[in-house]
Amino acid sequence: MHMIAKVIVDVSNSEVDKVFDYLIPDDSNITVGARVLLPFGARTIEGYVIEIADSSTMPNAKLKPIIKKLDETNVIKPELLSLSLVLKEKYHLRLIDCLRLIVPSQIRSNKVKAKIEKKVFINVEKANEYLPAVRSNAKNIIGAITYMREVGSANYSALASKFSNASINKLIDDGVFGVVKNKVNRFDASKLNRSAQKVKLTETQNNAVNQIISSPKVHLLHGVTGSGKTEVYLEAIENVLKAGKTAIMLVPEISLTPQMIGIFTARFGSIVAVLHSGLSDGERYDEWFRLHSGEAKIAIGARSAIFAPLENVGIIIIDEEHDSSYIADSNPRYNTFDVALERANFNKCPLVLGSATPSIEDYYYAKTGKFNLIEMPNRVNGKPMPPIEIVDMCSEFRSGNITPFSKILVNKLSSVIADGKQAMLFINRRGFSSFLMCRDCGYVPSCTSCDISLSYHKVDNELKCHYCGKRFKVINKCPKCGSKNIKLGGVGTEQVVELLRDLYPGLKIFRMDNDTTQTKDSHFQILKAFGETKPSILVGTQMIAKGHDFPSVALVGILDSDLSLYFSDFRATEKTFQLVTQVSGRAGRANINGDVILQTYYPKHYVYKLCAAYNYVGFYDKEINLRETTNFPPFSTILRLLVTSGSDDKAKALAHNLFIKLKDLKTKYKEKFYFLEAMKSPVGKIKNKYRYQLVMRFTDADNKIINHVYNVVDSVHDKAVSTFVEINPLSLT
Repeated sequence: MHMIAKVIVDVSNSEVDKVFDYLIPDDSNITVGARVLLPFGARTIEGYVIEIADSSTMPNAKLKPIIKKLDETNVIKPELLSLSLVLKEKYHLRLIDCLRLIVPSQIRSNKVKAKIEKKVFINVEKANEYLPAVRSNAKNIIGAITYMREVGSANYSALASKFSNASINKLIDDGVFGVVKNKVNRFDASKLNRSAQKVKLTETQNNAVNQIISSPKVHLLHGVTGSGKTEVYLEAIENVLKAGKTAIMLVPEISLTPQMIGIFTARFGSIVAVLHSGLSDGERYDEWFRLHSGEAKIAIGARSAIFAPLENVGIIIIDEEHDSSYIADSNPRYNTFDVALERANFNKCPLVLGSATPSIEDYYYAKTGKFNLIEMPNRVNGKPMPPIEIVDMCSEFRSGNITPFSKILVNKLSSVIADGKQAMLFINRRGFSSFLMCRDCGYVPSCTSCDISLSYHKVDNELKCHYCGKRFKVINKCPKCGSKNIKLGGVGTEQVVELLRDLYPGLKIFRMDNDTTQTKDSHFQILKAFGETKPSILVGTQMIAKGHDFPSVALVGILDSDLSLYFSDFRATEKTFQLVTQVSGRAGRANINGDVILQTYYPKHYVYKLCAAYNYVGFYDKEINLRETTNFPPFSTILRLLVTSGSDDKAKALAHNLFIKLKDLKTKYKEKFYFLEAMKSPVGKIKNKYRYQLVMRFTDADNKIINHVYNVVDSVHDKAVSTFVEINPLSLT
C-alpha cells in the first residue's frame, strides 16, 4: 500500500495555499521536509512534504504520484517546519510564504548549482609508458604531460585552456591523468583581511557573559557605544561551541560590514557562514548549504539569517536590537524578535538583545522583569564619551549663514584636516516625510490630539496627522514668533559633498548612501578607502551611523538631526535619541579625543539635552511617562490594515467595508478597543498602487482580538485588492 505525502505546492496564491495529497513512489526515500517535483494540473512544479500519512483525506480523488525528490537531504529541518506553522498562525500568512522564508530563492527551482572544481593529477608511471607512443606532432599531448610532470596537479579549466579540452579529455580517458571533483565555496572570507585578537575581558564583560550563558531567557544587554558588546558576543558564542552547539548572530543590514564579518571569521575561521543581501546567488547558495550540512556552526547575517538551517542552536544574538530593519515591512511581514524567541524557546537557549539605545518597549520589559537587564555603562578603553556640542541653526540663519554648515563645524573640520585626522558628516535622510518648521524659532506644528508632528501633503495642501487622521490648514506664518520664514524638507548628500569640495579643494571626500552603494562590495570599497585615507571626510546617511570603528575619526558632524525628530511617528524622539547616540559613538574610539557637533533648529528640545549627557535612562524615564499618558506602546497595541490596489475605487470601497465591520468589532470589545480611524495613507500611491489604511488601538490586544481582526479581513475579499495587517508598525507612511 502506498504511503501518502501531504504537500504544500510552491505557488503563492491564496486559492492553493492548502495541503494536497500525493502518492509516495515505493522506491523513494521521501520523508517530511523534502522538496519534491510534482504534477499539478497541466504543470510540473515544486512542493514541500509537511506530513506523511497512511491514508488520504481526498478519498474520491485519483491521487497522482510524486515525480521525484529534488535534493539528497531534506531542505526543511523539523524545527523550521514547526516554526513555519507558528508564523502562519501568528501573522496570518500563507504557509508557502513562510516556507519560502526558510528555503531561500537560491535553493528553490534549482536555478543555482554547487560550483564544482575539477582537479587533474598525473599518473607518472602511466605517463612514462604512454609518452614514447605519442606522435611527435601531438604537441598539446606532449606539452600537457611535460607540464604535469613538473607541477603534479592543476585545475582542469586552467589546464584545458593551456593545452585544449580535447587533449586533456583524451589523457583522462586513457588513464594518464586522473580527476578529483571538489565543491568550491564562492564566498571568500580571506579578503576581509582580519587577524584574530583575543582580548582579556573586563569584569563587567565577564559578568555579562556569565549571566547570558547561565540562563536560557531573554537578556537585554544595554552597553554604551565602545563598551565591548562584540567581545561579549564572541565569548558567549565560544562557550556555546565548546558545548557542541551552534549560534545565530544578527546584525542590521547596514551594520553588516566587512569589519564585523572579519572579526567573526578571524576568531572562529571557516565555521562562520554569512547570509545577507550583498552576496551573489552562488555565494548565498554555498553559505546556506554549509549551515544546512553542519559544516558551518555560526550564522552571521541580517534579518533573514534568523531562518538559518542550523540545529541544536545554543545562542541567538540580535545586535542593535532597536533597529527598524528587524521588522519586515513587505510580504511576508514578520518581526525578527518574535521568530528569534520561537527558536530560542524551541532550543531552550538564551536570546540576547544588544544595544546602546534599546527600544523603549524592550527597556520597559527589562525594567519590569520580563527580560533580564545587563548594564555596561562604560567604554572599554576607559575614555569618556565624546562631548556633544549643540548648535542653534536658527541663530546661524539669522546671522546670515545659509549653508548647511555652522561656523563652529567649519572651524572644527579645518582643524581636524590640518591635524591629518578624519571626520564623518551624517545626513538624516529618514525624514523626507515633509514637515514644516519655522526657521527663526524652530516651531513645528503638531496634532492637538496625538502630540505628534503633522505631515505636509502637497497634493491636498494640508497638514495631516498620520495617527488620528485630523487635518489642519497649512501655516504660512509662525504662530509662536510671527515669522514668515517657514522651511520644508532638508539637505542631501550630493549637495553637501559639492559644498565641501568648494571649501576644501583637493581633499579626499567619500560619500556613502543608497546611490553610491548599489554595486557588490561597494560598502567595503568605500569604507576601506576612507579608513586608509588621512585626512579625509566621509559624508553619509544612516549607513555610517552604526558598527564602524575608525580610530582616526576625531570629529562627527550631525547636519540636520531634526528630520527624525519631526517624523510623523510616536517613536520620533526615540529614533532621534538612538541616531544621535549611535552617530556620536563613531568619534574618539581609540587613543584620540573626539568631538561631536549636533546642528538643530530646535536646540531647547529635551531630547538633545539628554543626548548631550548620554543619559539614556533619563530619556527612557521621560519617554515612558509620555507613552503612558498618551496610551502608546508598550501601554497599548496599534494595528494597521494597509489596503492597496491598482484601482483607487476598489481600494477605497474595500477599506470602507472593512471600517463598517470593524466598527461592530469595536462595539463588541469596547473595554479594550478604544480607537478606530480610516484614512488615505500618507503616501497615497506607490508603484501605481493606491493606498488606504485603517488604524486601531487596543489597551490589551490579546490573540483573540487579533484573530477577530484577521477574520474580518478574510470576510471582505476582492482579488484586485491586497490587505496587510501590521501589529505596532514602524511607521504609518
